[in-house]
Amino acid sequence: MGQHRMRNLTTALLVSTLVLAGCGTVRESRFNPFNWFGRAQVEPVQDAAVNPLIPTGRGGITLFGGRDVAIPAGPLVAQVSDVTVERIAGGALIRATSVSDTVGAFNVTLEPVNDGVPVDGVLTYELRAYTAPAGTVPQPERARSHVAAVRVSDSDLAGVRTIRVVAERNAATVARR
Repeated sequence: MGQHRMRNLTTALLVSTLVLAGCGTVRESRFNPFNWFGRAQVEPVQDAAVNPLIPTGRGGITLFGGRDVAIPAGPLVAQVSDVTVERIAGGALIRATSVSDTVGAFNVTLEPVNDGVPVDGVLTYELRAYTAPAGTVPQPERARSHVAAVRVSDSDLAGVRTIRVVAERNAATVARR
């Protein structure tokens, strides 16, 4: 009876090991719904003349009186380090990680370019934030990283093959698999 239990335990451990080993393969496969888009490719961008004093953002905050007050988007962040696209009900969640030059960035947003209309299958966003003045003590990258996300509907993604997020010094693209 003890030998029978040992055989069952060994079989169960072997099967669970094989199942868990297969998870790594499924994680990278096309059958996994989280792999709808591939990994982000980061590339440098040409110098663009951006005036941080000219507001370009949309959106606002509703105050107690019920009025919308527009809060303009900040200037482009220094760099984009990663972009992920996650499938959600009725669309996708585009999440971009920024790295600013200083600690204390706020109002980090993904602002659509061309009113969110894709051009030649490319849906482009600008990663923008307000930043604090530079301090004298250098800070690690993780202290200067911030995440912004935007929800995009399935109808807005129709015909989109690539999602591009632009920062001041680089841009990241994610292509549909």
